[in-house]
Amino acid sequence: MSGARKQNQTNNFPIRVFQKIHKSLSKLILNEKQIDFSGIVLSPDQEAMFNLLQSSKNPIFLTGKAGTGKSLLLRYFRQKSDKNIIICAPTGVAALNIGGQTIHSLFKIPPELIRKDSLKVEKRTAKLLRHVDVVVIDEISMVRPDLMDAIDHILRKARKTKVPFGGVQLVMFGDLYQLPPVINRELMDYFAQNYGGNFFFNADVWKNIKFEIQELTTVFRQKDEDFKTILNAIREGTITDEQIAFLNKRADIEIPPEGVITLTTTNSSAKKINETKLSFLKDKEYEYNAEISGTFEENSFPTEEVLRLKKGAQIILLKNDKEKRWVNGSLGYVHSLKDGKIKVNIDGNIYSVAKETWGKIRYILNEETDILEEETVGSFTQFPLRLAWAITIHKSQGQTYNSVAIDMGYGAFVHGHTYVGLSRSKSIEGLYLKRKISREDIIVEPKITNFMKSQELNK
Repeated sequence: MSGARKQNQTNNFPIRVFQKIHKSLSKLILNEKQIDFSGIVLSPDQEAMFNLLQSSKNPIFLTGKAGTGKSLLLRYFRQKSDKNIIICAPTGVAALNIGGQTIHSLFKIPPELIRKDSLKVEKRTAKLLRHVDVVVIDEISMVRPDLMDAIDHILRKARKTKVPFGGVQLVMFGDLYQLPPVINRELMDYFAQNYGGNFFFNADVWKNIKFEIQELTTVFRQKDEDFKTILNAIREGTITDEQIAFLNKRADIEIPPEGVITLTTTNSSAKKINETKLSFLKDKEYEYNAEISGTFEENSFPTEEVLRLKKGAQIILLKNDKEKRWVNGSLGYVHSLKDGKIKVNIDGNIYSVAKETWGKIRYILNEETDILEEETVGSFTQFPLRLAWAITIHKSQGQTYNSVAIDMGYGAFVHGHTYVGLSRSKSIEGLYLKRKISREDIIVEPKITNFMKSQELNK
């Protein structure tokens, strides 16, 4: 069957069959077994990294392939370290996921092209930053060089020293082979001319200091060595024609009509798939409105302000359950709906889901104890789920799925796009392709490969 023909059949899956599917959803196992973080034992390389983070005062870039446990180590470091730590990320959603602030809100940096001579340090921010031991930045691959220089400038001013980053230890988590900063063409040209590139390591601050690069090397997400080899070849842009041909055999396998999450390149494509699938279901549609208070920008909403759901809809859970029945990223189906009530089916188990509150925080200094604390400045209360027949590759970063359909649409358009999508699947058997992957879909930025080759990892 040709790729085009198969895709057409999938997109036009008979409505009468689709409407019957949710009657047997209890047989579908969508999620891998999750780790209980409360009883976690670090791997040897994670343990070594934690000890280094505890003992070192040098700036550290902690990297690793997809599925090596970077996010887990970040959470562990935050919980177990005796250092005064503040955590931030380049986007609102990423900051919510790690329970930190955005870089812009933490350092009071305006959301435009940053010039150091225009930056001012607020007294309250300066006082806070003088009591910090470690600044952790997650998703460092998405941080621009001007933002990195701004962080350095503000820390020096706040702590009244010319030492880089004001003497604070900077710890950066992320994988440069994954998604890059979101930058328009005009700014791309500006960074190329003024910084030599648009990545964090192009910042001026790094020209005079050296930072350690440490790499987690054990991939936990995938077990199949051949699949891991192909993913790494895509990551680094060294994939062979034979490997592409092997991978593209997954385009000849018909995509199951249910039990699969589709990863798309654009928001519009994911939205169209979800709305179309929802319209196929003939049960009553319910709406659930979020409660928003304080300062909480729309681009940071963790789910829809107005959730539209029907019985049988495929959903993703967006917060770890206190009773450990599901985790952030678990997939399931709507079992039943009432006004103000939702029950979900997760791998055959039926659970009631309560509303959850996401708090937008800012760090404050307890002047009596000199300890950093968190203050909630805004909240978003809603059922912790969203439709998930499809989500974007960007939103899937950091997640693991049993069954994934990759929809590259008109093609990848940023560095790391295809790698992030494919590496969400924990096995080649759980991977489906709506069309074959072309060599043009595999975009690897030469500046990244040159930079990483120039470093001595774990030395």
